[in-house]
Amino acid sequence: MPELAFRVDDLEGEATRALVALHLAGMADSTPPESIFALDVEELRGADVTFWSAWSGEELVGIGALKRLDEEAGELKSMRVADAFRGTGAGRAILRHIVEVARERGMRTLWLETGSPEDFLPARRLYASEGFAECGPFGEYAENPFSVFMTRAL
Repeated sequence: MPELAFRVDDLEGEATRALVALHLAGMADSTPPESIFALDVEELRGADVTFWSAWSGEELVGIGALKRLDEEAGELKSMRVADAFRGTGAGRAILRHIVEVARERGMRTLWLETGSPEDFLPARRLYASEGFAECGPFGEYAENPFSVFMTRAL
């Protein structure tokens, strides 16, 4: 895996915006619009969200975000690795970075919503291998056949 540099990202850069767009388009490939909960660029700029881009030199490797739910809980959002870096361990590195920042911020639990269709299986396996367990809906989510909800203690 390449050495990654994590940057808090303002979502102004073309490469970052393109990867967010690819992430959103990927959701639409297998999920009906009403079941897509990925954040768009403006939502990723929210006051309760920290968005990172991960870089290897000048190449964008991936993205991920942490949304604060309350004083002790956060939600993993918008994780995506650029196609050229899939299978390199970059997704795991991004996930571990977000988990570490959540701990540093005093969060005690981390939550996520991901897709249930087959193309989300690698993501679900990654999350499970890093200690996330399936659970019911949290926050404002409702039961949905296209969603899998997961959580882990920090």
